[in-house]
Amino acid sequence: MDERRFYDEKEETKQQEFVCPHCRQETTFPVRWVVRTKKAQVPAGANEDDKKQFAKASSYMVRVDNLAACRKCRKRFDLTGQSVFLI
Repeated sequence: MDERRFYDEKEETKQQEFVCPHCRQETTFPVRWVVRTKKAQVPAGANEDDKKQFAKASSYMVRVDNLAACRKCRKRFDLTGQSVFLI
């Protein structure tokens, strides 16, 4: 069974503060995330292995955006740090 059937997916935008490495300006940027929330019950048609895998699964977020553009100098830079967060 596909692991994606264990989760409800939605896209969310969060404001995060970053410092531009070029001009050193600290600004808040909108960053898109995919939030995967674990479903309340095992999907229909699951076998024993799928049920074990579902029991171990947990909700998490994955960052979609890898770049941000500075509003002052207009240069792009990589968003560093953790790209997956457990909820």
